[in-house]
Order: sequence, then structure tokens, then C-alpha cells
Amino acid sequence: MAATPAQRVAVLSLHTSPLAQPGVGDGGGMNVYVRELTSSLARLGVECTTYTRAWKPGLPEVVDIEPNHRLVHVRAGDFDLPKERLVDVVPEFTDTVSHHIRTHAPAQVVHANYWLSGLSGHLIKHDLNLPLITTFHTLARVKTMYGDTESREREAVESSIIGCSDAIFVSCREERDLFRSLYGNSPGTVDVITPGVDRAYFSPGSRSGARSALSLGSQPVLLFVGRIQPLKGLDVAVETLAALGRSDATLLVVGGASGTEGATELARVNALAESLGVSGQIRFVEPQPHHLLATYYRAADVVLVPSRSESFGLVALEASACGTPVVATAVGGLLSLVEDGVNGYLVPERDGHLFAKRVAQILADAQLARAMGVSAVRRSAAYSWRGAAVRMRRVVAEFAARDLVLCS
Repeated sequence: MAATPAQRVAVLSLHTSPLAQPGVGDGGGMNVYVRELTSSLARLGVECTTYTRAWKPGLPEVVDIEPNHRLVHVRAGDFDLPKERLVDVVPEFTDTVSHHIRTHAPAQVVHANYWLSGLSGHLIKHDLNLPLITTFHTLARVKTMYGDTESREREAVESSIIGCSDAIFVSCREERDLFRSLYGNSPGTVDVITPGVDRAYFSPGSRSGARSALSLGSQPVLLFVGRIQPLKGLDVAVETLAALGRSDATLLVVGGASGTEGATELARVNALAESLGVSGQIRFVEPQPHHLLATYYRAADVVLVPSRSESFGLVALEASACGTPVVATAVGGLLSLVEDGVNGYLVPERDGHLFAKRVAQILADAQLARAMGVSAVRRSAAYSWRGAAVRMRRVVAEFAARDLVLCS
């Protein structure tokens, strides 16, 4: 189905730019999602304009990312505003985006990413009478359920966005089921748009070559990739290393402190490692350009994903595409990405000893590790950004024949 001229999408990513490097500040899997999904839509002929808040001086107003996809930096508030104060600049951001849509980039659909963008998208929907698609990426009630307290303001705003969204995108069936159990039936559709992986970058390769590039020897290598914040569970990875009881093992940590708790969490993790006697076995690596992560995945024996919650879990998918087994918490999208005992293991609790038991099984059995690697690559082949874009384009096309959801 060829894209029609009417297929034009305004993409909102207020709090973090899809051009920002994942692992820096608030940049993570959402950055990859917005960039890759929107660019894949553009390659299908859909005209896409992504709006993000200007976060430092000197940024160009418009960046042409590729044909049919451009990014607009919107000046809204001070450049260095902390994330918790961004809600205050939503009106300014919204006014600028609405004006730009009216005068420069007519749109038929607004796609908002994260609750702050959803708040802006909600206002734009009423201002311009456009359908609203919302991808929350994380939800306050889900985070609270797993021990991460969120503000009542955020929960109330998310409920109002849900009540006015014409479509809500979730990443997997597990996320859809959890969403419905916590929020009931939304007035709009709830569509599963599964993220993908770029196999031009993330594919099997030589482990010895990757280790040589990273100055690693033949010792066991455990890998943690992600922002350092309580949600992601670096402390569990450190406890796993200690419980493994192997002085020859190395834990590679690729990522930086993130959010208001990031620096405190990093200090806490370092103190934990010191108390457990494994500080000398941990190697911290600053956040890497996304495509370079493939070298780290290939170098590792096991990738650890001990998150409290994950709407999807791109790290697990990228590791699988590189043929590396994953040991992950049995939550959210990780339940669909990791088949227990096939391409890795799912651990029911965020307990370092339980993680270490599974890691030890993989390290002790080379045949099992190889079989898991083969299965991981095979399972990852089902996920593509082009496939996600095709599904999204179908939803966008359907809006032409649907009445807009009225705020509930």
C-alpha cells in the first residue's frame, strides 16, 4: 500500500531528542524508538516532522534527518531545565508546535511519546482537531507497582491523555494486558506496535575480535547496558557478579548516571561493589554511540537486564540479535523477548543469587551457550523497524474513516 499525500505525522518527543545519544541524561530506548520508527515511516513515504525541546544553545532550528523526516528544535524554557520541571514548559512548547504545524508542516496525525509529550499532544488535538496517538513508554501506575514512586500529577495527566487518545501504542501483548488491568478499556484503540532492531548493526560477529577491540581477554564477561538509575537495576548486576564467586569474571557497565537519582545511585552501586569485594572486577564505560554497542554485545558471554520494569527492553533484543544469551527479570516486554531456557533465562525476582545461578549455567556449558546464541538470533529476526512502521502506517490510514475520540 503506497503512502498517500495525506499521510503526514507530527511526532512529539518533548523531553529528550531522538538525536541524543542513548545512555546520556534522559536518553535511552525511547530515543532509539522515536528515531528508528519515524525514519522507517519516512522511508515508506509518510511525511514526518519530529518536535523536540532545544536542550542546549546553538542547535539548528531544523535538521533534515533523511527524505520525508525532519526534526525541529523548539525553544521552551531554559536549556538546562531538570526533567521534573519540564511540565512547566509544556504550554510554551505546545504553542510553538501548533503554530509550526499550521504554517509549515500540516499534519493529519499527532504521535506523542512519553507523558509530557502526551500532555502537549492532548492540547494540540483540541487546538487543531487532529487524531492523537500516544506511546507512553512508561506509565506511573506500572512504575509504582514495581516500587518506583511517581507523582499524583503525572498519574492524573496520564489518565486524561488515555481518555482522549484515539490510539495508544504498546510494545507487546504483555504490556497491553498490563495496561488494561490497570486502566481498563480506553476509548481509543490499543495497538501493539512492536519495536525492531537494525540488523545492519546488530548481528552475530567474532567474540574474539570484539574482545580484542575492547582490550578484553578470555575471562568471563557479563554486560550491563543502560542508564544508571534505580529502575535499571545495576545494583543487581553487581550482586550477581559477587554471587558468581569467580575472581576472573568482569562486569562491563556501559552507560551513565541518569535523572535526579543517577549520581546517588552510582555512588550507592560503587559502595555496594566495594562492600562485596568486586570493585576491581567492574569496568565502567561511558555511553557509546548506539551502533557501537554491537561490539560490546558480541564480546559478552551474558547480557544482564535486571530492570524493575520494562515496557519492552531494546537491550535484550539487540543482545539477542548479536547472538548473546540474556538473563533478565521476568517483567513486561522481557517476557516476550526472552524465552526461558531457549535464548536466555528469566529470573522471577531481582535477586543477585538467582541471577548468578543462571549466569553460571551458561558459563559452565559451552554447548548450551552456543544453542542459546543461535536461538537468540533466530528469535530476533521477527522484529524489524520496517514492520513496526507498516503497522503504524495502517493505523494512521484508518483515522481517515474514524471519528475522533471525545475526551472522557
